[in-house]
Amino acid sequence: MRLANKTLSLQTLKPLLFLLAVILLCSHDLYLKMDTYILQPNQKATLSLYNGTFEKSENTISRDRILDASVVALGQRAAIQPDQWKDQDSTITHFNFTAEDPGTYLAGVSTKARNIKLTSDKFNSYLKHDGVLDMLEQRTQNGELNQDAVESYQKHVKAIYQVGGVKTEDWKTVLGYPIEFVPLANPYQKYSGDTLAVKLLLDGKPLPNQLVYANSIQSAHSHGTKEHSHDQGAKEHSHPHESDSDEEHTHTSGQELRTDEEGIVFVDLPEDGIYYLRTIHMVKVMDDSDLTHQSKWATLTFEVSHKHDESTHTHDDTDHEGSLPSWVFIIGSLFFIGLLYLIFRKKK
Repeated sequence: MRLANKTLSLQTLKPLLFLLAVILLCSHDLYLKMDTYILQPNQKATLSLYNGTFEKSENTISRDRILDASVVALGQRAAIQPDQWKDQDSTITHFNFTAEDPGTYLAGVSTKARNIKLTSDKFNSYLKHDGVLDMLEQRTQNGELNQDAVESYQKHVKAIYQVGGVKTEDWKTVLGYPIEFVPLANPYQKYSGDTLAVKLLLDGKPLPNQLVYANSIQSAHSHGTKEHSHDQGAKEHSHPHESDSDEEHTHTSGQELRTDEEGIVFVDLPEDGIYYLRTIHMVKVMDDSDLTHQSKWATLTFEVSHKHDESTHTHDDTDHEGSLPSWVFIIGSLFFIGLLYLIFRKKK
């Protein structure tokens, strides 16, 4: 009886151990996230590496995985040193800083490649739920859906934040990552209701016909606005085979876009909030006996606010039609006081 119970326990544990191994080994989306990307000079702020989904980080990033971490400001690129990163609860990696001179800042992180081995079912599910639909279609057409995969993946992420009211040109800096998003206009000169053109570069060249996903959430500056566009943060997983539930998960909510022949997508900015773009470019590897696929991941985050209508903030003197300007009342009051003074003086 004891032996039977022990065998049953091992059989029960095996799926759980396998699931745990999958969670620990599988790759996640990577984002540079802030509570708000609109800061004031001397304001304390935090850049956080979210390794999982945009709303939930599953684990921290070890320093030896980071190839580059830097901030571009006022035309100068400065490295974020490994000891400047701090880990929180084994899930989030933080860089705390104080905002300095006004301007539009760019931050970026690039990681080393890692390999992962997946069964055919897990690989197909990941392609479907993470939106790597072109590779899934290629496998379908070539009759490869039953083939297992060994994928080399690497992640390259950027964030653009604004300090004060001065707009500078650092947002357009090409960091030289294997894949990266580069806006064609300053996001902080765009407002809710506008459209932002963004170019996607692969090895420094425009990447055409690539699927890109764009989404948004509310920020500290967008309270009181419409609910954010996806409202699925707690249910999203970067890879569905990492989930501990049989529920279907997706990471492709929001806008589904495709770059044109110049590598450009046009992102709608319908409301205030924090916007994030993501893409996974994947190719088959033909000349390596160990690898079957190679992927390069890119994300970009920034914030959008509404444009203030200065015409509605006029001075009280002109708010009411027909009211007299204040200087008329002042002069009239002085005249009346002077008249009273002369009358009382005469009586004396």
